[in-house]
Amino acid sequence: MKRSLQAGLLVLFGLGLLHVSLFTDLCLRYVKEGMRPLLIASGVVLILLGVAGALLDRGKATEEHHGHSGLPRVSWLLLLPALSLLFYAPPALGAYTAARQPPRPVTHTDDFEPLPRTSPLPMTLSDFTSRVREDRGQAIQGRTVRMTGFVTPGDGGSWELTRLILNCCAADAQSVKVRIYGGPALPADTWVTVTGTWHPGGTLGTGSAAVALDARTVTKVARPVNGYQDALPLG
Repeated sequence: MKRSLQAGLLVLFGLGLLHVSLFTDLCLRYVKEGMRPLLIASGVVLILLGVAGALLDRGKATEEHHGHSGLPRVSWLLLLPALSLLFYAPPALGAYTAARQPPRPVTHTDDFEPLPRTSPLPMTLSDFTSRVREDRGQAIQGRTVRMTGFVTPGDGGSWELTRLILNCCAADAQSVKVRIYGGPALPADTWVTVTGTWHPGGTLGTGSAAVALDARTVTKVARPVNGYQDALPLG
C-alpha cells in the first residue's frame, strides 16, 4: 500500500467519524452523548494527519517505487471498517445484549421524596426499581405508573421492559429491567410505553420485592434518538 493510500485511509477514517458524530446521531448507538466532542475532534485530527501525510510524501515517489516503505496487502482490510463508518452502521444494542449483560446495581437511597399525584406517574425504570426495593414507605403501592423501554423476551412467553445504560461506550452497557405481566407478546427490541401497577411479589420496600408491573396498556413508540439513557417515558 503506497503512502498516498495510507494518507487517504486516514482521511477516510476521519470522514467516517465525522459522519457518525457530527452530521448524524449514529455515534449514539455506541457511545454516550458526552463522548461526541471527542469523536468529532478525532475525526478532524485524522483528516489533518492524512492531508499532512499526503503533502509530505508527495516527493517520495521514487522511494515508494523501490518498495522500501510498502505495507502488506492485508492492510487493505483496513478499508472495511473505514467504509462501514460511511455506508453501513451496525444496529444499536438491544435485547440480545440486555439478556447477556449484568443488571445495573440498585442505587441505595434512605430518604425518598414524596411522589407527585400525577396519574399515570411517569417514572424511569431505575426509579421504579429503587421505589420497589428501597422505599419502606411503600409509596408505589397502588399507584399507576408509566415507563418506556424496549422488549426483552423471557422464558415461557414472558417479557421484560428494558433499558441499557452506558457508563462510557457500548462495551460497558448495563441493563435495567422490569418484568411485565399482561399485555401482548411483542417482538424483541420493540420500543413501548407501558402503564400499570406494581405486581405483588415479596415484601414491597425490601430486596425481596418483585421488580414487576401488571400492565394495563402497552403502546408501541419510536426509539428515542439516544436510547442509552434511562429517561422518563416518551410523551
